[in-house]
Amino acid sequence: MVASQLAVVFSKLQTLFTSDHASVVSLNLFVALLCACIVIGHLLEENRWMNESITALVIGLCTGVIILWRSGGKSSRLLVFSEDLFFIYLLPPIIFNAGFKVKKKQFFRNFITIMMFGAIGTLISCTVISLGATYMFKEMDFGSLDIGDFLAIGAIFAATDSVCTLQVLHQDETPLLYSLVFGEGVVNDATSIVLFNAIQSFDLSDINFRIALKSIGKFFYLFSASTMLGVFVGLASAYIIKMLYFGRHSTDREFALMMLMAYLSYILAELFYLSGILTVFFCGIVMSHYTWHNVTESSRVTTKHTFATLSFVAETFIFLYVGMDALDISTWRVNDRPRTSLMVSSILLALVMAGRAAFVFPLSYLANLSNKSSSENISFREQIIIWWAGLMRGAVSMALAYKQVMELGQTELRKNAVMITSTITVVLFSTVVFGIMTKPLIRVLLPHPKITTSMLSEASTPKSSTMPFLGSADNSFDDNLGAAHRPSSIRELLATPTHTVHRYWRKFDNAFMRPVFGGRGFVPFVPGSPTERSEHNLLHKESSESDVCNF
Repeated sequence: MVASQLAVVFSKLQTLFTSDHASVVSLNLFVALLCACIVIGHLLEENRWMNESITALVIGLCTGVIILWRSGGKSSRLLVFSEDLFFIYLLPPIIFNAGFKVKKKQFFRNFITIMMFGAIGTLISCTVISLGATYMFKEMDFGSLDIGDFLAIGAIFAATDSVCTLQVLHQDETPLLYSLVFGEGVVNDATSIVLFNAIQSFDLSDINFRIALKSIGKFFYLFSASTMLGVFVGLASAYIIKMLYFGRHSTDREFALMMLMAYLSYILAELFYLSGILTVFFCGIVMSHYTWHNVTESSRVTTKHTFATLSFVAETFIFLYVGMDALDISTWRVNDRPRTSLMVSSILLALVMAGRAAFVFPLSYLANLSNKSSSENISFREQIIIWWAGLMRGAVSMALAYKQVMELGQTELRKNAVMITSTITVVLFSTVVFGIMTKPLIRVLLPHPKITTSMLSEASTPKSSTMPFLGSADNSFDDNLGAAHRPSSIRELLATPTHTVHRYWRKFDNAFMRPVFGGRGFVPFVPGSPTERSEHNLLHKESSESDVCNF
């Protein structure tokens, strides 16, 4: 009896050890693939067609084919997809680094246009996709869909891929396009996720005007509360590091505190059911304006490169997995008619293109009407690039699609399998085809001189990464603040809003914010700190020179 029980225990232990060993092997292979993506991406750096996201996708596809062949058609993945892994661990460093290094002058100068594209545009795109899917899918036989399913489809495919867009555009080559497309991408992702969660939480069987107003009010509450939380955590980190000055004992502590508080902003937003994307984005902006200047020089270099590295690895991880997951045999096996998935994917791609065109061109026209200077207008060629660059769909759409299927608890239904395979097809096609064509399209429509490596390195220095919150990095702008024309009426204020808003913000920032929270030009004076030692050495040098002169 005892011997049989021991045999069972040893058998379970052996199974456990085998499972652990298989997990270790999978992790080793995945890390090796990440290294291969970095090496191959470096070799293709000068290629005008390929970028790092497409390289990771192609490597993931090739790896999936090999695994599928070696497993006898059973599986194509090394890891199991988890929306928690994506939303909690991979997305925060990408969005935070984007806010940390974004050119804030361009972002806030185009803030109204970005909000129009990101919020209103997403609602328009979701509406077009939902209505089109309702009309087209009813003619197809792949399962019954209710109004909640069609609205969820609209929210899923209204989410653009800001990760891929960041790698296609460059803020030094096309600063206006970068700020508009990237800023829209951040707000778009947040809006899509809020819409998706609202669709999941409300009872859509009895929708009315009151529920619609409640949804709109919830969105504005989430946006404002998420933004305020990100700003609050960023200011708290700046104040703590400025007052305690960890660098006098250990630079590791200030670097660790800065990184943990950045992640804390995202976790707090998720804890309070807010938008973690908006929270961590604005936390990154505030930290780059205040906190980054309060740490030592070595910590500045460390934080800048660490945040960029974490973001790069997370981006590569996402696209590598999407490539492997495209050949997931379980979903394709349930879908016994691949032709149906291809038809659904084609319809969704057409709706995505129509939905994006439905708001890019009209809202660009409205934005141009509000611009007083013709030099700030969005030209038709730039509108085409904005429309094209935002057609890419990525991991956010995949994560929402998986979340929709998992919450239903019916992963084996044919309609769910069709939606998963169609989403994967749309993500692959849009990322590869639209991503490949974006660079040549930019060169044809907006020819620019080639950006050299030295120019890129200068643009990525801490100085450029920490431009003022609402102003230019040039000192000439600060010097001319006093000579700026004071508007005598509200109409004149609205006619020249940019310089006026910048001027008053800089005065408020210099008078109230920087003395409390630090920032550029406000280095804390602490005994034993680098500032104290440098000033002590300077005074000692001046006294020595005066003694020599007296002698």
